[in-house]
Amino acid sequence: MAFTEKRLLVLPPVTVAGRRIKRYHVTADPRGIDPGVAEAAYAILPELLPEPDGTPPVTFTVLHRGGDDGAYLNAYSWVWDNALHFAGAAAGQPFLGCPDDDPSHFVRVTVPLIGCVWEVVPILHERDAWVRHVLAPDRPDPDAYLADSVAEGTTGGRL
Repeated sequence: MAFTEKRLLVLPPVTVAGRRIKRYHVTADPRGIDPGVAEAAYAILPELLPEPDGTPPVTFTVLHRGGDDGAYLNAYSWVWDNALHFAGAAAGQPFLGCPDDDPSHFVRVTVPLIGCVWEVVPILHERDAWVRHVLAPDRPDPDAYLADSVAEGTTGGRL
């Protein structure tokens, strides 16, 4: 199987259900992810977020448009001060329980996967940014964390 890098885009943070959300998009399409697919993905996002637990309510998402009909939304939320809660949704991918091949018909994913090789690229950066801005300082700075994102480019700039 041949491996081809994809584009990694950083979108401005948004607030959803009281959580501040950092957003990444992964796609091979030079035009980015279709706005209809993105809108449908973010519509299911509230279902993927955990209840508040006293940890700064921050999440980072990776929305990935696959090379086939698939689209995937991964939500990684900081909980319990230093742990990542994961929940995902997918569209157009029968393997993950999607009912059709519509890339904007998102359903919750119950298969125990946390992401593919293109989707997990932000995790290492986000771990280090969380330590740098929230856990290590005397006073946590969630705003600095939100401003600290992986640089746009390709998903393989770290090979």
